[in-house]
Amino acid sequence: MSSAPARAELVVDLDAIAANTAALRERVGRPLMAVVKADGYGHGLVPSARAALAGGADALGVAVVEEALALRAAGVTAPLLAWLNAPGEDFAAALTADVEVSVNATWGVEEVVAAARATGRTARLHLKVDTGLSRGGATPDEWPAVVAAAAKAAADGDVEVVGLWSHLAYADAPTHPTIGRQKAVFEEAVTVARDAGLRDARRHLANSAATVALPETWYDLVRPGIAIYGLDPLGGDPAAYGLRPAMTAEARVMLTKRVPAGVGVSYGHTYSPSTETTLAIVPVGYADGIPRAASNRAPVLAGGAQRPIAGRVCMDQFVLDVGDADVHAGDRVVLWGPGTDGEPTAQQWADAADTIHYELVARIGGRFARRYTGTAGTV
Repeated sequence: MSSAPARAELVVDLDAIAANTAALRERVGRPLMAVVKADGYGHGLVPSARAALAGGADALGVAVVEEALALRAAGVTAPLLAWLNAPGEDFAAALTADVEVSVNATWGVEEVVAAARATGRTARLHLKVDTGLSRGGATPDEWPAVVAAAAKAAADGDVEVVGLWSHLAYADAPTHPTIGRQKAVFEEAVTVARDAGLRDARRHLANSAATVALPETWYDLVRPGIAIYGLDPLGGDPAAYGLRPAMTAEARVMLTKRVPAGVGVSYGHTYSPSTETTLAIVPVGYADGIPRAASNRAPVLAGGAQRPIAGRVCMDQFVLDVGDADVHAGDRVVLWGPGTDGEPTAQQWADAADTIHYELVARIGGRFARRYTGTAGTV
């Protein structure tokens, strides 16, 4: 096995994930479901889940059943919800693995009931209402029928309705008028469910932004995702909420070369140095999740300073103009990290690439190796 340093690494601080979870749990003073979907927002599904549980998470949330089953296969026994379920979903496998599931329509209730009868297990069911995001969830017009179907299934002993929930469209803009409107629709939906006899189901509405900024949406349970990984869902300084970023994306310089003024750099020659300079080639690109929109814009820590990418991001590499800095092949450069040692943050990259930090951390991968530091969830 080679002992050579990795070409590029995502270094994930498990203790940061645990500490972030603990800070959020203390903030809300009620049960917290740590969302670990999408491979733990790019941080690693199983290690992130274990670290969040070590930090005091009461439950875990994932998008799809396959993610839930992967956690169970790894020995994670905590309460677990999978919510992105389409017709024909393997609800039987979910119920057998003691995974809670969510439905948005009467056909979903019917499929869960069929799985419950096939497995002999009572399904733990969440019902989702669309309060204004116009994405998942039953519309207010459809909601009474979904509730009635679930209430009948509960009376028959096929399901236990344990959750009533929705998702906010503008939680990252805490004063937006849609928040109050969605909250009102949600409370009306809860009343319909309570009147149908579903009195024990816990209400949950708050995502990361709502968890840090909207106490009126906390209800019985909060569901933070990106904040667990130390990124501010409002786009500011995560330290304001006691959070620290868990991911550092770094790479090794592949090659340096001295070039004259005016030379064209990378495809399309969209960058040319104004003086003689040193170029450093970094061997990661858009195939590894580096957005092409970062070309000529996103900052990288190299040679003791932040420097923008020079020219277009390519499939496998990008270029830095490091001037006269003492940078050599094999040197470490940092794309983003906590920002505490002079490196850029994921928020800086998001601003440069006109996107959000969620996308950056969730999409990065490819030929990056992943390395973990800290001990949370590992002992």
